[in-house]
Amino acid sequence: MAHRISLKIYYEDTDAGGVVYYGNFLRYLERARTEFLLDYGINVAEWHNRGLFFVVTHVDIHYKKPARLGETIDITTEVAEMKNASILLKNLVSRDGVILVEAFVSFACIDRDGRPKRLPEELKGLSTSIHK
Repeated sequence: MAHRISLKIYYEDTDAGGVVYYGNFLRYLERARTEFLLDYGINVAEWHNRGLFFVVTHVDIHYKKPARLGETIDITTEVAEMKNASILLKNLVSRDGVILVEAFVSFACIDRDGRPKRLPEELKGLSTSIHK
């Protein structure tokens, strides 16, 4: 089962036509990823203080339909692939069951010097815990 959050679209999210500006979806995906990790006991700020950082390394995003001012969208997040130092997440943004955006976001674990680090053991359980 995928993790899900809901977000309301505000005026600040849209262009002059009331359509969500495409770049704002990256912010929404970041928020969904942070909530996903928090719900599985991974506090990004705590890991940051320990010298481990999670950085986005690649985004593949397909905009299918617009989201508009005043609507509420749902964002699902699930692990698509996990490697030693990186994770690929699949996100779907939908409204009333209609998919608006599909995205795959890769992020890696690095240290303060920018060197790749193995994922913490706490993260390795994500791939099995979300598919129960």
